[in-house]
Amino acid sequence: MGHREQLLGAARRLLEDKGYAHITARDLVAASGTNLASIGYHFGSKAGLLNAAIGEIFDEWTEQLAEIAMHAAVSTPVERAHVTWSALLDGLDSKRALLLSFMEAFAQADRTPELRAQFASQYQHIRERVAELVATSLEGESPERALSPDDPQVKAVASFVIAVCDGLAMQWLLDPVNSPTGEELLGGLGMLWAASLPPRES
Repeated sequence: MGHREQLLGAARRLLEDKGYAHITARDLVAASGTNLASIGYHFGSKAGLLNAAIGEIFDEWTEQLAEIAMHAAVSTPVERAHVTWSALLDGLDSKRALLLSFMEAFAQADRTPELRAQFASQYQHIRERVAELVATSLEGESPERALSPDDPQVKAVASFVIAVCDGLAMQWLLDPVNSPTGEELLGGLGMLWAASLPPRES
């Protein structure tokens, strides 16, 4: 294992154990068995390393949720979204420390253009991956309609799914008891859908 992998592994452990705001470069060196020069060489800075580790973690989480959603025995894209949100909620307790680290990093990124660009790139990558899943799901609903992940509507749906996941995570961190369940979200979508339909003619 090279220094890059050692540093990423150490960063992931420290993000859970100490939190983003409390990790020092010396912590990373001690936990990885490398040196300060390796951080700069591979990641540019301590923050660059920590954000790369966060990106790696959330890429893996995205793939885990995708695996659950795409193999669920459901019949519609909305039901697939419900499975995704429910799986997200079920896994939040075990990822609380990582979510807190992400929030700490996110707050600091706005003051550092390089880190903001790094997070934007990570979000774009996740958006593209979710768009691929959305296109596949919608094609399954209407096989005669070929859809591309680059379709603006598909990308909009992907952004909506990500926004719900982010919002759920934020609400859960602040108030896990009162944050909505997957069933409540599905019911809310049903109400919105029903309200958007034109009234029936008598």
